[in-house]
This record gives sequence, structure tokens and C-alpha cells, in this order.
Amino acid sequence: MNIQLPTPDSPLRIGTRGSPLAVAQAHETRDRLAAAHDLTHNCFEIVVIKTTGDDRSLIDADRPLKEIGNKGLFTKEIEEAMLDSRIDIAVHSSKDLPTVQPDGLIVDCFLPREDVRDAFICEDYDTIHDLPQGAVVGTSSLRRRAQLLHRRPDLQVVEFRGNLQTRLKKLNDGVACATFLAMAGLNRLRMDSVPKRAISPDDMLPAVAQGAIGIERRVSDERAKAMLDAIHDADTATRLDAERSFLAELDGSCETPIAALAELDGDTITLRGEVLRPDGTEAIADSLTGPAEDAATIGRTLAKSLLDRTGPGFFDWIEKPTA
Repeated sequence: MNIQLPTPDSPLRIGTRGSPLAVAQAHETRDRLAAAHDLTHNCFEIVVIKTTGDDRSLIDADRPLKEIGNKGLFTKEIEEAMLDSRIDIAVHSSKDLPTVQPDGLIVDCFLPREDVRDAFICEDYDTIHDLPQGAVVGTSSLRRRAQLLHRRPDLQVVEFRGNLQTRLKKLNDGVACATFLAMAGLNRLRMDSVPKRAISPDDMLPAVAQGAIGIERRVSDERAKAMLDAIHDADTATRLDAERSFLAELDGSCETPIAALAELDGDTITLRGEVLRPDGTEAIADSLTGPAEDAATIGRTLAKSLLDRTGPGFFDWIEKPTA
């Protein structure tokens, strides 16, 4: 297919949030596109868009995400800019993406996945099991909170919102003695000086799509599709197909502690999934293996299996919408 590639006078506009990590991910996308199509960096424009999730007043208030909105907190304004043709593509952390895109938009390009693991950030202790009784740990993630309390119900967990740099500052200020971050973000920002220890997925199953960059475009934009096809990683897409189908079947939201990780072995995929009560008092987990081509079906099947095992009232904490 012959396409008109971007030029310095008519660059491809890449939309992103303004956090250092988000901008780094946009730069990685630009660099891969430039290399794949033999273009210079001035053929691309990074367009920073402030989202509701970036509102400093919300971050500083340390309000739980479920009180502010849902996953759309980090994508809504960016997607509006794309629908209005103010940007051509959008770069997202895939774990922030809702399971359904707005009409007219699609996410069908994923970059090679980074380290999927969570990182335990602490100066004085090596693991969550080493923390003293009653220690204060900060996290804004319902998943991490539930998983932590499931293993260490004696700990105090406080809200710890903000981007990576904000959370590290709170840790340095003594708000908590430990916190968690994604290894992928630390690696992409080359933050080797952060006191981190990777947590095995056997100890803390990661968030759905953690470590993966997803790129969104307009369905009708054939140029963007052709350009993105050249940098698309099929293995990452297959793994996320299983994980995001699992999440969608569970109707996952920012109110639901859900974890999942799909791993490929040749043409076979194994999906591990977990759903927890927010207070950590109960966790239900299982895994399912099958052909990689059936990734989405495997995700839905595993989710239904876990739902069948939840007892009465397991999801009572979720607020149902009023008519």
C-alpha cells in the first residue's frame, strides 16, 4: 500500500499525557516509527494533552480513583483530541485503557512488552514479608492494596496517588516506608537509583496489560494504520487479547481488584487470573492454558470460572449505577 508519509511541514501528531513516563513512551513510539519508515524526528510532533487524571488538585488530595472516575480518567481528553483530528495517534499505557474504545477509535498496535512485574520500593526492607508489624505502605492501586492486605493484613495501607515522581517524593517525605511501582516504568525512565526489588508474579500478579504500550488511532485513518503495522508486536497483542478479554468479562473497573498475566510458549498461551475483595480478606485465582489463537476465548472462559467460584456478596462493594 502506498501511503503519504509525514514530513517536517506536515508531521504525524502523537498525543500523550504529560507525565515524564507518558512522554518517554511517546518518544519510544516516535523513534520506532522513524526507524521503521526511515524518517527523521522532525517528521513527528509530540502533543501533550492534560487529562482529568493529571489534575494536580485531584492528585494532591489523595482521593481514591473510584471517587473521581474510572480508567477514562487517563484517556478521555486524548481521545477527544483524536476524534477532533487535533492529533493523529495516541500513546497509552495499556493498563490505563478501558476495555471498550469510543466509536471511531481503535487500539490495534502494541509495542514489545517491557517487564510486567511490580517493584517493591523501600530503603530498609527487601520484601513485603520483611516489613515490621503495622508498617505503613502507600499505594493508589486497589489491586496492590488488596494483594498486600491478603498477604499482610497487619499492615496499614494509605492512599498514594500521583505519577511516578510524585509517589517517590511522598516516600522520601516519610508518608510511608514502602510503596509499589511498575518495573516497566522505572526501566523506561532508566531510574536505576531507585531502591527497587522486582516482585515475582507468583507473589503479586500484575495488572492487566502492565508493561505494554498501546497505540490508538482513528478507524478510518489508513495512513496511521499502515505506519503502525510496521512496529506492531504480535506476541504482545496476543497476550493482551487474553488479559483484556478476562478483564472485560469480569466487567473490571477501578473499583475491582483484578490481576492477570498471559504468557506464550510457542503456539500455546497460559493465562493466570485473580480477583480479590478490596480488603484482601478473600482472593480467588486460577489459570488456563490453550492455543494462542484462542486467546480471547481463554480470557473469557477463565473469568467465568472465577465468577462461578465467588461466594454470595463477593462484589457487593461495587456501587451499582442508579436509574
